[in-house]
Amino acid sequence: MEMSAATNAAYIVTVVFLFVFTIIQGVEATIGINYGTVANNLPPPAQVARFLLESTIINRVKIFDADPEILQAFAHTGIAITVTVSNDQIPLLTNLSFSQQWVKTNISPHVPAANIVRIAVGNEVLSTANKLLITTLVPAMRTLHAALAGESLDRRIKVSTPHSLSILSSSSPPSAGKFKEGYDTHVLIPLLGFLRATGSAFMINPYPFFGCSSETLDYALFRPNPGVLDEDSKLTYTNMLDGQLDAVFSAMELLGFSDVEIVIAETGWPSKGDPEQVGVDVESASEFNGKLLRHVTSGVGTLLMPNRTFETFIFALFNEDLKPGPTCERNFGLFQADMKPVYNIGILRRTVPVAAADNHRSLFGLICGFCLFLSFDYYRVLEVDYDATQDQFDRTIYIRLALVESTFTSNPTPVVAPPGLPASPSAPTAEEKRWCVPKLGAGDEELQKVIDYVCALNSEYCRAVEEGGVCFIPNTARGHAAYAMNAYYQAMGRNDYDCDFQQTGIITNVDPSMFNLLSQITFFF
Repeated sequence: MEMSAATNAAYIVTVVFLFVFTIIQGVEATIGINYGTVANNLPPPAQVARFLLESTIINRVKIFDADPEILQAFAHTGIAITVTVSNDQIPLLTNLSFSQQWVKTNISPHVPAANIVRIAVGNEVLSTANKLLITTLVPAMRTLHAALAGESLDRRIKVSTPHSLSILSSSSPPSAGKFKEGYDTHVLIPLLGFLRATGSAFMINPYPFFGCSSETLDYALFRPNPGVLDEDSKLTYTNMLDGQLDAVFSAMELLGFSDVEIVIAETGWPSKGDPEQVGVDVESASEFNGKLLRHVTSGVGTLLMPNRTFETFIFALFNEDLKPGPTCERNFGLFQADMKPVYNIGILRRTVPVAAADNHRSLFGLICGFCLFLSFDYYRVLEVDYDATQDQFDRTIYIRLALVESTFTSNPTPVVAPPGLPASPSAPTAEEKRWCVPKLGAGDEELQKVIDYVCALNSEYCRAVEEGGVCFIPNTARGHAAYAMNAYYQAMGRNDYDCDFQQTGIITNVDPSMFNLLSQITFFF
């Protein structure tokens, strides 16, 4: 019996992963950073964007405004961006005309070059006790979503709003978590209903630092401790963050919204504070954030939300010297203003020494070949990061793969059939194997324009062929265009007109990935 296309793809992926994970370790990165700018000594945004892209594993950033200079700086990096509407603009956003103009001014000019994926409407609005802001929050979110829909951006860009833990009337034990009375029915039920309807996440800012004392410091810092028993669920918690997240989950479940995803919009630990504060030093900050990174990406989840990872934004990127309040508020940064780390929690990409690179080139080339094979059919490479150190024997390669069908269906700039043609006049069946490659006579200048066009539509199409990417070699316009053109062609449904590219592309039924596999292995040997 012949295997179906999906079964065959699953079989290939299983074999590849069994091979890869016998020799390397993998993790799907879900770590973002809060990029605040309340300082007078920070580097220019273009320098920051380049630093995050080339020197760290951070692939998401949240900013506290919609600064055009920052958005321009992050263009073509592929880094996912969450922008923020200030609290004072929330009442204005309830007016559709204002929301439409806000989107046209702050969002539309920057997409798709800047990978804006979310708009946060305000910050911790329910904690302000401002009746006008609270009552207009959900209407503003709905109106802003409608404005995005008018620009065909609603599938690409989600709308949400971050909350502090003060929205809970009860958080201990975690299984008894409950939202404050009044907010639950009048604000949070409509808000959660909106998030569910639009596929958006519930954003929460849990800070074990602000909830700990000298007695609970080990519990807050993920250190060994006796644990805290939830008398209702009979579950024992070994760290405060999980207890805080599960309290939020319980409150959402009580209202019937346990299916809405939770995003950690802010959490962190200061490296410096005032004398009376507990556990405020570089060692504690490094310990918390390092263990946080490993915990939220481990797939362990929490006691009430097992077997999951959490999109997490560490607070913050920089120490911000102009922030008001106690000393700790100016010292949450992972980096100083000169981009030197305050401490290293493992987010910096380390340069591969020559000796290590020589020893592992053939392995890396083989992995690249496998990824090419997958990406030309059912799967695409999201990211491969090779991490090695001269004084450690262990090596790590991070590989992120995703189904083409499930990843690209929400492309914000879909290709439509030319007028008069059916939606998919020549889309092949799952059994037919077809690829889009450059024509033999296509010149490098023409192909570079194709690369620029495809990458601007969605940077993920080109991540693997960016400098340092798994398929950057061979570094030629033809090699990069072959990858980008085919990624786009496969994602759009393999229609003939999706491989035109101003007559530089051609469809073939000969799998080009096998030739790429051989060339990659030959090159690295």
